[in-house]
Amino acid sequence: MTADTWHNATLALELLAIDPAGLGGAVLRMRACPQRDQIVSRFPSPLPLRKLPPNISDEQLFGGIDLSATLASSQVIESSGFFHTPGIAVIPMAERCPHTLGAKLANLLDQSLTWGILAIDEGIEPDERTPDALADRLAFHLAPTGPVPAGTRPPVPAGTELSADTAMEQLTLLADRFGITSLRAPLLALRVARAHALHQGRTVLHDVDIATAATLVYPHRATQVPQDDTTDAPPPPPAETDDCPRGDNDQNDALPDTEMMVDAVKALLPSDLLNGLVPAGTTRSTGGAGAGQKRTSNRRGRPLPSRPGRLDGTSRIDLIATLRAAAPWQPLRRQQQPDRPGLLIRPGDIRLKRYAEQSDRLLIFTVDASGSAAVSRLGEAKGAIELLLADAYASRDHVALVAFRGETADTLLPPTRSLVQTKRRLASLPGGGGTPLASGLQHAFALSQQSRAKGLTPTVVLITDGRANVALDGAANRSQAAQDATDLATAIRAQGTPALVLDMSNRPQPALQNLSAAMDAHYVPLPRADAHKLTGAVTAALGR
Repeated sequence: MTADTWHNATLALELLAIDPAGLGGAVLRMRACPQRDQIVSRFPSPLPLRKLPPNISDEQLFGGIDLSATLASSQVIESSGFFHTPGIAVIPMAERCPHTLGAKLANLLDQSLTWGILAIDEGIEPDERTPDALADRLAFHLAPTGPVPAGTRPPVPAGTELSADTAMEQLTLLADRFGITSLRAPLLALRVARAHALHQGRTVLHDVDIATAATLVYPHRATQVPQDDTTDAPPPPPAETDDCPRGDNDQNDALPDTEMMVDAVKALLPSDLLNGLVPAGTTRSTGGAGAGQKRTSNRRGRPLPSRPGRLDGTSRIDLIATLRAAAPWQPLRRQQQPDRPGLLIRPGDIRLKRYAEQSDRLLIFTVDASGSAAVSRLGEAKGAIELLLADAYASRDHVALVAFRGETADTLLPPTRSLVQTKRRLASLPGGGGTPLASGLQHAFALSQQSRAKGLTPTVVLITDGRANVALDGAANRSQAAQDATDLATAIRAQGTPALVLDMSNRPQPALQNLSAAMDAHYVPLPRADAHKLTGAVTAALGR
């Protein structure tokens, strides 16, 4: 199996060298290692390999106005884009390729304006992968494992000759059986089959070309494993009549062995396909991986396209974009003001820089530490906080802990992302007494206000059994306590703070459901939940 992955990867790159523009390219999912350098260096492409950086600008990618030449000649001079020069584009660290760039490259592929793309994917986790829009348009997804085999690929025996229509029908049937809904897959597989025929020195398709194309294109696009039944077999052809002769005396219309091809594709399916992994080239909605809200800034962050505007002393001018906007008007303005030296810039030419700034997120755990279940609830909250903070550096999350018991609430853990400090502060927490739910929400509301002022994006996670019995003034009044909690929940909602309510009681509490509705929060009943279930509920509900 290990040798097959290397042989298939080598064959795929050889086929890509035959028809790089038609096949789109390949995703090579490997970490940096000598084996990867070896397979890339042996890529037998007649075109040179050209590095395409993930932060390439639109002017460099599509072409634009050559500013210096335009100013020198007083007429618009356009510069060529990246794919104007023939070459295979190599995208390093393609798992970090922005989705916007993936969409732009996908558009260029749809218009046949590229010479082929080799995406080097170094992702480890399933969510770290080449953008789906781009991967779906690349014929191959290569992930060779283990040592490089010493031998060469076994020779391919001759097969049965097929017509193009029969080959397309067979590839479409195979795609349907493996749950592949994208029509690009069978079209790319047909191109791969034609390239394989040329690779073998033939100009006509054989069934071995179809089988090879299916094993190279379909495994990482499959979303299901075909069942061993005969329901998907094509119906028998109709009987020949005088009015409608079959005309099938040519063997080119005979379909090859379907089950043999299905087994060949099955053998190369990813091992974690049945565990819910969505493969490359399919649609999948992804969460924010713990990131906070995107904010538009004019000082720092990921650059965005500049916008027209006026200088106000705080915004930064985009000099190149400003000159580009003013360049086409220079001849006309020079005629109007021939005595004025230098460039003629108008207020409408001014372009201001913009940046997309990603804020960190703060998870405010508001934990019910009252009653007989306080010890269990606090223990679960402690474990969940430690689990969430274990990957806080990667997910850019901060956590805070508010515990409410007796007559009031306390902020036991201020916003932090330090796991060592958190374990020290959570070592011993008090429990027992009344349930001042409103006071806990009040502390969470205040923390969310403070965190917004510091540039964080707060999220409130309320863990309780819903039996509020202490009002904000400390009085033991259940009706007033419920009203105070509802008022604070409404204030949190008006503030625009996302929230999650985890009901830890044995049965779902209607009062907590009403409270979560007032807070516009996710309501999740979790009776007898441990730290791992609690962490899973938080990450699933908040889209981390």
